[in-house]
Amino acid sequence: MKIHIKIYNLIFGALLFASCGQASSNTLTTTEEPGKDEGVRKINLTAPKGKAIAAFAEGCFWCSEEIFEDVAGVDSVISGYSGGHTQNPTYEKVSTGTTGYAESVLVYYDPKKVSYPELLKVFYASHDATTKDKQGPDEGTQYRSVVFYASASEKAMAETAKTDALKSGMFQRAIVTQIVPLTAFYRAEEYHQNYAKHNKDNPYIQNVSEQRFEQFKKTYKGKLKP
Repeated sequence: MKIHIKIYNLIFGALLFASCGQASSNTLTTTEEPGKDEGVRKINLTAPKGKAIAAFAEGCFWCSEEIFEDVAGVDSVISGYSGGHTQNPTYEKVSTGTTGYAESVLVYYDPKKVSYPELLKVFYASHDATTKDKQGPDEGTQYRSVVFYASASEKAMAETAKTDALKSGMFQRAIVTQIVPLTAFYRAEEYHQNYAKHNKDNPYIQNVSEQRFEQFKKTYKGKLKP
C-alpha cells in the first residue's frame, strides 16, 4: 500500500475550486442556509451495545464520510466538528480557522467485523498526512490531520499506526498527524450529512472528493463493501 504524493499534488494542484463547502454553497440541495446551526448538536459518545466509535479528521468531511462509509464493518458515519475550544461550533464559525475545531467524522462500526487498527489504516490510506493544516485545495486549521482517541489503548494503537505508516514508505515526508483525546463531537449541519452521495454533480465532489475516493480504493488493501 503506497500513496504517491506526486499524484495527489497533480490532482489537487490543478483544481480551481475554493475550499470544501465554500465552493459549493450555491449548489446545496437543501433549504437550510449555510452558516446557521440547524442540526448542529453535541453527540453522545457512548457507542451502542456491541458497537464502537472512532473519530478522525483528514480534510473535508464530505470526502472522509464517503470513504469510511465504504469500509466493510462500518455501520454509519457522521460529519461534524471536534478538537475545538469554543462553544456551539457551526460551519460558518469553524471555517474561520479560529475555533480550534477540525472538520471531522465520527465512525460507528462493528468491532467484530473491522478493528480499530484497521480503521487507522483507512485513515492513512485516504489522505496526505504530511501537509500541515492543508488537504488538497483546502487550507486552514480546520483541515488538519487528527486521530481522536477515546482510551489509553486507542492512543497506543494510534501511535503505533503513525510509526508504522512512517516506516512503511507510504509517505515521502514527515507525518504531521495529531493524536489527541476525543472530548466532544458536534454533528454538523444537516446539509453536510451524506453530501457526496446527494451532490454528485457538484464540481468539488467531482474534482476533489471522488478523485480522492478513487485513489483510496486503488491503494487500500482492506475489505470494502460490495
